[in-house]
This record gives sequence, C-alpha cells and structure tokens, in this order.
Amino acid sequence: MKATIYDVAREAGVSIAAVSQVINGKGKISEERRQEIFLVMERLNYKPSLIAAALTGKKTYTLGLLVPDISNPFFAEIAHAVEDQADSLGYSVVICSTHNEDDRLERYLTLLQQKSVDGIIIGTGMDHAELLDPLLEKSIPIVSIARETTSPHVQTVLVGDRLGGQLAGRHLLALGHTRIGIIAEQLKVSSSRERIGGFREALAGSGLELPDARVKASGSDLLRDGKRKALELLQPQSQPERPTALFCCNDLLAIGALQAAKELGLRVPEDVSIVGFDNTILASVTDPPLTTVAQPIEAMGKLAVEVLVGKLNSTSAGPARSVLEPELIIRGSTAAVSE
Repeated sequence: MKATIYDVAREAGVSIAAVSQVINGKGKISEERRQEIFLVMERLNYKPSLIAAALTGKKTYTLGLLVPDISNPFFAEIAHAVEDQADSLGYSVVICSTHNEDDRLERYLTLLQQKSVDGIIIGTGMDHAELLDPLLEKSIPIVSIARETTSPHVQTVLVGDRLGGQLAGRHLLALGHTRIGIIAEQLKVSSSRERIGGFREALAGSGLELPDARVKASGSDLLRDGKRKALELLQPQSQPERPTALFCCNDLLAIGALQAAKELGLRVPEDVSIVGFDNTILASVTDPPLTTVAQPIEAMGKLAVEVLVGKLNSTSAGPARSVLEPELIIRGSTAAVSE
C-alpha cells in the first residue's frame, strides 16, 4: 500500500504539520530533525502528491519541454541533457513534440498549464510569440532553447547560429568550392535564417553571391526532405551548374543529402562535399563521417534548466540571451574541389 503523510508522521513521531513543513521547506524545525523526517520518507518511499501541491498553489517540481520532433537526434540529445540536469535539481520533465506547428504548440501550452508545471523550456519554432502571453501573465517562467523568440520576457539559450553558418562557408571556400547549395529547415525557424545569413556573409567576404535558386527549404520530414531537395540540386541534367558542395542546416538534412548523392552515383566528397549542423551522434557513423558544425548540446540543456530554476527560485535573472560558441568538426564528407 502506498505510504501517506500520516504514515510518515507516525513513523517519525511528529505531527502531520511538521512533515508538511519539511516538504515545503518551512517552519522552525532543526536541520537534524528535518533529515530524520527525510530518511523516514525515503524508507517508506513516500512521494508528496503533485496534484495536491498544484491545487494549493505550491511548486510541483515539474518542468515542460517543447521540441519540434523528439525523433530528431538533436532534440533527443537536448531532452536528455535537460532531463539529467532537471533530475539533479529535483525536477521531473514533461516532453511534447510540436512539429513547429502553432496549433499543436497552443494545445500543449494549455496542457502544461493544466498540469501546473513550474516552468517551460521551448525549443520549437513559432509564428506567433503571443501564444506565450497567457503563461507570462500567470508568471510562469519560460526559457527558449536553440531558438530565438520575439518576446522580451523570455530568456534565450542558444548557439551562435550565424557564426556557425560562417564557419561552414569559410570551410567550403577554403577547399575551393564556389558553386554551393543550401538545404534548410523551414525558413520560419530562426536558426535556419541565421545559419543561411552567416553562410551568405562568408561568401560575400570572398566576393561571391548565393543565388536564391540554390537555397532549398524543407518540410517537417527532415531526412526525406533533405534527400528530395538534394536531388533537385544535384540532378545530372544540371551538370554545368551542379553544386560541388552542399551546406545542410542540420545533420538529418545532411544525411538525406548523402543518400541523394549515393542514389545519383556521386561520390562524397570526391564529387560533392556535404556539411551538416548539430554534430549529433549520427554525424560520426555516416559513410563517410559527416563534417558538421557542432552545437554544445549538453551545455545548452544544462544552462537552460539552470536559468529556468534560477527564475523559479528568484536567485538569478541571468542575461536575456546566452549565446554559446559553435565549433566546426571536420570529417570525411568534405574535400578540396576536384575541378
């Protein structure tokens, strides 16, 4: 039978009120006595009711995490980092996948409010930042991870996407590539726009322009769309203008591009170089291994939780925007242009 607060009080030889005070960190109870009560709770495997806590307006020690697609290795690794850090601080995490759709986002935000989460981490693109207003009006803290937001009340933890695009562009230019294509996520996603912008800046620094026709935006099925858009760019009939290199705005798109090159009989990197972005676990096991711009995924997840919990505890407001450094990881999918 599940232990109750009455069982804890009886076993510890204290009142129910004393147990409640220990759970909520209140009351004039000695530290030694608190530890004794905590030990009894642990021995009885007693867990305070989150529902009861929510009804009384107390913390539920639960956080929400909204990502576009948990099957995307980047966001799976983000979720892992967030869960690990949250667990170390005594919080549980509810994870929702939005597919970058505002209607899903709105439904999940409502659901998380109903579950009385203490705070929310958002890693999904959105067209309408005002969807967050009902939460902000209720003083539910929100932190954005890996995405920009237009709301001045939401703190952001992300990588330098524009710098990452520049790193990819400079790398391909150093290898002699001038005919380059880009495959991006949906352009409403801020990280895609920033990465393309940085890449264009790198080319402009060498006096080159990137034609709009060589920038392809994908849908929500990144692996399949990466392959489909790469086929459009690399078809044999466009040989005189075929790109000698592709910059893909995440690793799943890049893996789709690798599949397209193989289907067309093109060798990577001899016939076409491919650069990804994220440095997920998949990047090192492709054939050939993927050159990619690494995001410090674990550090981003950890920092997002620390910022959110700091807001909850009113211990630290922190900077409005925390930008971590990207790093170019060179592997076997890029080489000097062969023509």
